[in-house]
Amino acid sequence: MSPPETLPTIEPGWVWLVGAGPGDPGLLTLHGLNALRSADVVVYDALVDRRVLDLAGPEAERIFAGKRGGKPSPKQHDISQRLIALARDGRRVLRLKGGDPFVFGRGGEEALALVEAGIPFRVVPGVTSGIGGLAYAGIPATHRDVNAAVTFITGHSLTGAVPDGLDWPALARGAPVLVFYMAIKHLGEIVSKLTGAGRPPDDAVALISNATTEKQQVVVTRLDRAVEASRTVEPPALVVVGDVVRLRPALDWLGAMSGRTLEADPLGMRNQDEAV
Repeated sequence: MSPPETLPTIEPGWVWLVGAGPGDPGLLTLHGLNALRSADVVVYDALVDRRVLDLAGPEAERIFAGKRGGKPSPKQHDISQRLIALARDGRRVLRLKGGDPFVFGRGGEEALALVEAGIPFRVVPGVTSGIGGLAYAGIPATHRDVNAAVTFITGHSLTGAVPDGLDWPALARGAPVLVFYMAIKHLGEIVSKLTGAGRPPDDAVALISNATTEKQQVVVTRLDRAVEASRTVEPPALVVVGDVVRLRPALDWLGAMSGRTLEADPLGMRNQDEAV
């Protein structure tokens, strides 16, 4: 199905910052699809699924601008300046980012650079992996019997280390569900900080690798065994901490499509409901 003709398209000299979603091309928004089909040039990240990139127009130039840990990567300043130069050349520029550009995607930094340069832009949100990846793993980000809040945390700062300034005691005791992005490299330190601040060592943990793609892998463990379990997990990966992980045996809909039998009452809530 083609996007409705009433949807906006990229104009010459504009930059659209578009979220490509976590992987599955079906999670791309209609605005994102329309942008791919109208762009003259697509500047894309390493985490953009190839199937999403293949939706671009056949004449569109594709420019790789991905950042991967431990590998030579373009500097953020250079990426922003290239976007500005392309727009000033009258091109229809699509900056395509995995997930959502404003959720640990540096979209805010690039947008500020465009503002300073006087370049018009539009932001198209995408499904962030902390939502879409959990859903594909059969883990709800919230459930009224478990949590009324969820906290999203990056696993590394601008320097590549665990972010400074985090209130670990507050996270450990006050956030019922924690979702860490790109945290495998520093998982040992993260686990140490959480347990040291009072998080139960037997708290449920899920490691979700290559979320929403054909390579998706989900490993369920507990906090004090998460580092050992992570040795079998390929980045990029999410780390989910909290009791919502215990709902996976009931809600693993992908597993059910492959023949897995789902559990009806993984939290043991049925008897409680009957007693009320």
